[in-house]
Amino acid sequence: MAGSSDAFEKNYQQYCVQLEKVEFGPIMDRLGISNDGDRMHLPFFNHRYVVSNSGFVDEEGIEPDYMTFVILAQYILLYPDQSYHDEEWVSFKDFKRATHFTNVNYFSSDTEKAIEKHFSGRLNDLRKACEGLNGSRREMGLSYDLSYEFNALPRIALLLLFNDGDEEFPAKCTVLFQKHAEYYLDPESLAMTGACLAKYLKRQAGKAPGRHSPVDRHF
Repeated sequence: MAGSSDAFEKNYQQYCVQLEKVEFGPIMDRLGISNDGDRMHLPFFNHRYVVSNSGFVDEEGIEPDYMTFVILAQYILLYPDQSYHDEEWVSFKDFKRATHFTNVNYFSSDTEKAIEKHFSGRLNDLRKACEGLNGSRREMGLSYDLSYEFNALPRIALLLLFNDGDEEFPAKCTVLFQKHAEYYLDPESLAMTGACLAKYLKRQAGKAPGRHSPVDRHF
């Protein structure tokens, strides 16, 4: 995921060229979003972006960070012509196209291990962060200290399962996707979506009580 600012700028411009050709009407129809002229309002975790052929801005008119921009652009450009519904929870490595070693390692280190490291011994902080990020508690019938579901994008949900560490075992975090997510985003963008979840949870845990903390704009 690393790269020079020049490479980021080049990729950004390439995405913008592709977005200029997108017809948003059919995508909004398939998403069930009411027509807003040539713009659509797209939620990403607890933030909302205004999407148009000229790019993305949040409701305050601020452009997203590069990682979020790539995820949103890919979501629009790859949006399928038909809907897919397979709500089985699967791990990232179970996706058919997620066989590249780098993607799997990146997801593990920047999502699951990042959450384990930051929230080990801080179960209550993680619970508050999940709720602050609009997560929904899920009763999975499994032995986990904490389980929350997050709606990252329409049709793309993530399930966080967490067991805190003790004297015998370290903290363990598992993040799952619904199986149909692979039809809506490419593996790299799904991995980055997981990294955003970890980043936003850490941001939520660090904010003062009673204050709204905007999503980190710089990765």
